[in-house]
Amino acid sequence: MAVRAAVLPAVGAPLEITDIDLPDPGPGQVRVRLAAAGVCHSDLSLTNGTMRVPVPAVLGHEGAGTVVAVGEGVTHVAPGDGVVLNWAPSCGACHACTLGEVWLCANALGGVADVYARTADGTDLHPGLNVAAFAEETVVRAACALPAPAGIPLTDAALLGCAVLTGYGAVRHSAQVREGETVAVFGVGGVGLAALQAARIAGASKIIAVDVSPAKEELARAAGATDYVVASEDTPRAVRALTAKQGVDVAVECVGRAVTIRAAWESTRRGGRTTVVGIGGKDQQVTFNALEIFHWGRTLSGCVYGNTDPARDLPVLAEHVREGRLDLSSLVTERITLDGIPAAFDNMLAGKGGRALVVF
Repeated sequence: MAVRAAVLPAVGAPLEITDIDLPDPGPGQVRVRLAAAGVCHSDLSLTNGTMRVPVPAVLGHEGAGTVVAVGEGVTHVAPGDGVVLNWAPSCGACHACTLGEVWLCANALGGVADVYARTADGTDLHPGLNVAAFAEETVVRAACALPAPAGIPLTDAALLGCAVLTGYGAVRHSAQVREGETVAVFGVGGVGLAALQAARIAGASKIIAVDVSPAKEELARAAGATDYVVASEDTPRAVRALTAKQGVDVAVECVGRAVTIRAAWESTRRGGRTTVVGIGGKDQQVTFNALEIFHWGRTLSGCVYGNTDPARDLPVLAEHVREGRLDLSSLVTERITLDGIPAAFDNMLAGKGGRALVVF
């Protein structure tokens, strides 16, 4: 069956919006009709080679939709069920999984080398980050289809698959923000907006949003920011000025650039915690000297997928949504079609907006 999809033919090449041939689901697979898919910076990182997967591929890893058909052996979802796509399903058997660190699963991206569909001329296609959500329909491994939370529109639930799990998890699980602490979030995109909401839910006393764009202040304050700093060479000084010259208890970096990681580190108080969520390239080198590491006593940590377990955290997030504490629709600054994805990438590079959402 032919469906329309956004295909990355090669690293560095422009996306091609075209029809692809999608097969019926095989054993252990689920076919999903997409309701919506978020445009994430990781998708952009795949197009430019910062992150690498086999190509040609259909991108998109944050989405939700309705089950159309299931293959043999699939029992946890059925046709007609709403599902949230999980781009990093854990295997449950590797070393990280046995430690309970499912976000570090060694086999989470094992499906990216699969051939899941073909172009009209018969060329093999791979499923981007496992789920190939930039398409009207997709076929995924059963573990990639999680039952959608009740009472939440699928167009909103799509955001749970990456932006919200990552931003919420960075604050809740990685940084472990406690009530009354001060927090700075660097980068007001989809993940950053989710992190700001998570800091508010955690009861942070001061929440400082930092971004290069003055135009994002309204978005940031709506998400929970109490203060806004336009990024510059003086960002750490500006953050310290808002915290009695101490620096914040927690800084969450959602950009993935050496300069913002360094700024987040310098904005953190002595003994505080800096969590890096953004995915940067190998050329982004961050340097520290031995004396400052000793003197400042800060903790610097990486964060993969928000250090979340989707099976555990999706119900928690859903309850926050239903109780009005977490506003998913406010993360979306643009609703587009598949054809709008290249422009959404351009906006992302220019630092504009929050989350662009492909609505089918």
